[in-house]
Amino acid sequence: MIDYEKRKRIMGRSVKLGHCICNPRESCPCDPFKRKNVCLCAGEREEDAAEDVPLMQFVENAGCASKINQEDLKKALTGLSRVFDPRVLVGSDTCDDAGVFKLNEHLALVQSVDLFTPCVDDAYLFGQIAAANSVSDIYAMGAKPLVALAIAAFPVEKLSLRIMSRMLQGGIDKLKEAGTAVIGGHSIKDREVKFGFAVTGVIHPCKIITNDRARAGDVLILTKPIGTGAVCFAAQVHKANPAWIAKVSRSMAELNKAAAEVMVEAGVITATDITGFGVAGHLGEIVCQSGVTAEIDSDSVPLFDGVLEYFKKGLISGAVERNKEYASKFVEKDEGIGEELEAVFYDPQTSGGLLMCVKGAKAGALLQKLRKRGVRNAAVIGRVVAKSEGKIILRRGPDKRRPKRHA
Repeated sequence: MIDYEKRKRIMGRSVKLGHCICNPRESCPCDPFKRKNVCLCAGEREEDAAEDVPLMQFVENAGCASKINQEDLKKALTGLSRVFDPRVLVGSDTCDDAGVFKLNEHLALVQSVDLFTPCVDDAYLFGQIAAANSVSDIYAMGAKPLVALAIAAFPVEKLSLRIMSRMLQGGIDKLKEAGTAVIGGHSIKDREVKFGFAVTGVIHPCKIITNDRARAGDVLILTKPIGTGAVCFAAQVHKANPAWIAKVSRSMAELNKAAAEVMVEAGVITATDITGFGVAGHLGEIVCQSGVTAEIDSDSVPLFDGVLEYFKKGLISGAVERNKEYASKFVEKDEGIGEELEAVFYDPQTSGGLLMCVKGAKAGALLQKLRKRGVRNAAVIGRVVAKSEGKIILRRGPDKRRPKRHA
């Protein structure tokens, strides 16, 4: 039922002011009122507010492709005051996955926050993926996640609140799987849907896994296939194979919990997770912070179905170009690496796998343990070969085989 007295009172204020009181960028009566006879400022909502809509139609960049690129981010951070506190064991200086704060000799807090736009159309699944992605930073540090706070931006005037509820439930259920309690959160109105979590975990101060201790002789193990950005972009422009979308969605919703537990048990000291900056961007932080050169065997990198096909058709998102603009400065490639294959390494990943630097003698056993724990797509993708100022070399085998696909 419309409260016409309330509408008259609210719209009267807007007309007198010359601006809509809910959105000063519009006059009154606003466009929604003209089109659908709905005064949003008076608390009215469309009776047919969308409940079952493809979420990606409401965003410009899907998933982690919506993040600010490394080049711009580093410029924004330049000149900010540094934290000089002996209790801060890992801060922003090394661009690691999470911050670490020492509480006592036996316990430290590990904290991270992450949110992004929908990378799938289903609200519940998006909530699961957002949660898996958010908690991944804690796993990458070798820590145990304990609690989380939800962060949501939602167009409450356009979409049904049931969509927001399903999104939240998906995140809560996925974090329950991680043994992590959601204890609150924060929400704002926005034109785009955005969702994620601030996660707090714990770790022993002497057992932190960081991104700055890679050494020559280390083997690089990746625990999930790559190409989520390519498939999600193809889905966003309605050119994706539904079966390929389903595979990618299952992977994005999968926790890195088992992989992290194996990593910790094996005594790994250097790792990161692969998300919005792509393999080149995240490995780039490892090689630069550690002062080493890493070689990637591109034929050994597991890819999701359809990735190279999409790239060959020109379905390369702007996020790939933004990642390349920054990371290419420390990347060299063999002549056999074509444009499509190179793009794979700059493709922004959403809820990607862990990338571990493992001592060569332990790599085989660790890989076997990962597969026994269900991390069946884990693969050796390269190695650390020498000291340097930070370099990645993309290699291609003499038989020019295509990269392995996700089974």
